[in-house]
Amino acid sequence: MKKTTNSKFVAVIAALFLFPSIAFTQIFDADFLKGGVDNGMKIFESYLSPWARAFGAGLNGGWYNTAKPHGLFGFNITITASAAMIPDNAMSFDLSTIGLENIRFSNPNSTIAPTAAGSKGAGPSMVYYETVSGTDVDLATFFSPAGNKTSFVPVPMIQAGLGLPMGSEITVRFTPTIPIIDGKFGLWGLGLKHSLMQYLPGDKVNPFDVTLFGGYTQLAGSTPLEVLPTSFANYSSAFNTPEAFAGQEVSASVRSWNVGLLGSFSLPVVTFYGGLGYASSRTLIEIIGNIPTPEADPGTFTSIYTDSGVLTDIDGVDIQDFSGLRANLGLRLKFVAFTIHADYTRAEYNVFSTGLGISFR
Repeated sequence: MKKTTNSKFVAVIAALFLFPSIAFTQIFDADFLKGGVDNGMKIFESYLSPWARAFGAGLNGGWYNTAKPHGLFGFNITITASAAMIPDNAMSFDLSTIGLENIRFSNPNSTIAPTAAGSKGAGPSMVYYETVSGTDVDLATFFSPAGNKTSFVPVPMIQAGLGLPMGSEITVRFTPTIPIIDGKFGLWGLGLKHSLMQYLPGDKVNPFDVTLFGGYTQLAGSTPLEVLPTSFANYSSAFNTPEAFAGQEVSASVRSWNVGLLGSFSLPVVTFYGGLGYASSRTLIEIIGNIPTPEADPGTFTSIYTDSGVLTDIDGVDIQDFSGLRANLGLRLKFVAFTIHADYTRAEYNVFSTGLGISFR
């Protein structure tokens, strides 16, 4: 793209993955989108994947701090904070392996770029070009974005659980759509426990509890985007004003779910708990609206904008964040109605969780 995309949209996308735990303080340079939407989205996907995967892993945490469901109409309100850890091998990626087209590296020996979790220095310099009559016409020069040097992603959560008949409990997570920076986001989730111990004799006095559990969380957000050409001279009347490019938007959605078997052992103050199951998460990032891209003028061998370079149907980035087994162990302390807990989840992206709340069984 000839004009640098408003880099605030990148900050909002990052903020969606950190909502609303911290303000995203480093707004990175979005010049890489000058290299065409297809190349830009490939870079964006590789750059953002560790954050998205860590965020999805964090969303699957914090659902429980005991296997025992509430009794009928018993309830709890809990605030949790999870920290999903980003592994060392996700701190960088190789730009030469992600399928970029019409890209030349300023230094052919420098193709390793930081991901969002990587080093703060800018990545390799690249040139976006088009070949016309055997001549390479340079359309844009840019660096891949710098990282934020962050090895974990915090995911806070507020949720409530309610005891149901037949040894079951429902847990609800919900955040109404609210503004964040220049965009907005909202979240909801549902979880369900069902006791297996109730089918065995002595379950009322047994300190052991075993339950089935399933939980689903969905987050959606969007932010306005402004990508304008440097000149409207070669457009038809359909695109020769800034209004033709109004309504541009970047949207992101994260869906995560997990199912498994929970177990806990309760003493008067202390409860030891854990779970074993399967988890998955997925992130979709889309660009909506008319997006101008530069082309090579075969007569002057320079960069121009015409109707044929306007993109109106752009494939989104679909990141399969994580899918696999997860296991966790934790400890909860309860003082009358107040609880405090902490646990550790072992998976592709490991998660530490802690929280406090009130609980009436």
